[in-house]
Amino acid sequence: MTEASERWTQATVYPDMWADPDDDPRNSEGPSPDGELATLDDFLTNYRLTLKMKCEGLSPEQLSRRSVPPSTMSLLGLLRHLAECERDWQNWITDGDPQPSLYGENDGDFEGAVADRAVVDAAYADLEREQAAMDAELARHPDLGTRLGKHATSVRELMVHRIEEYARHCGHADLLRECVDGRVGQ
Repeated sequence: MTEASERWTQATVYPDMWADPDDDPRNSEGPSPDGELATLDDFLTNYRLTLKMKCEGLSPEQLSRRSVPPSTMSLLGLLRHLAECERDWQNWITDGDPQPSLYGENDGDFEGAVADRAVVDAAYADLEREQAAMDAELARHPDLGTRLGKHATSVRELMVHRIEEYARHCGHADLLRECVDGRVGQ
């Protein structure tokens, strides 16, 4: 990156927010969900939405920009990485043969994140498909104490790990997006 982008936000109500409360799909009125599983699902959903929001409105070139050298990380790479994580989590809880990696080994999720519309479209499709598959598998096990797979991973541990992974990468996405076009906000 050769020059700093001017910081900006679309929010008009609170200048430190990504979007105004009325325009934020994560913003819900009313009480929080009841129960542990509903709460975990709510947090995961909101972090997934946050990542999607951080990537919206960018060109393939912007999505693939490695804006924090020497890191290979980009917003597009994060989309691909999280699709790979969802697939990997499915492999954790299966007793059968693992599904193959989506993008190869050795940082392929980030290395292959190139400025090409087909790569961007495929990354979004991969992430949506892998999220849906993992969600469907876990929906079959509503008891958070259920242990699955060869390593007897509990549904609770898996849910918390998923939230942690998305939350951590949403933090990366905040910084990457600001470097790409200056947009800031929670």
